[in-house]
Amino acid sequence: MADIAEKRETGRSLMFVGLSLWVADLLVVFYLPAGIRAGMHATFIVIIAILAVAGLALMMSGCSMRGDSEPS
Repeated sequence: MADIAEKRETGRSLMFVGLSLWVADLLVVFYLPAGIRAGMHATFIVIIAILAVAGLALMMSGCSMRGDSEPS
């Protein structure tokens, strides 16, 4: 029983970290117009893509971990 609760909590933590990465991604998107004016838009696009993919991967792994820990 403790193992199931631990997996659910770990999955929830991974989902929270993934969501936090998406919030950080929104901050980068907010500063994108300034990067375009400075001529550094490619760097911003790369950072946006990396944060989005990492956040999505963490949220998906957290969801699958929580789903696998359902009591049978």
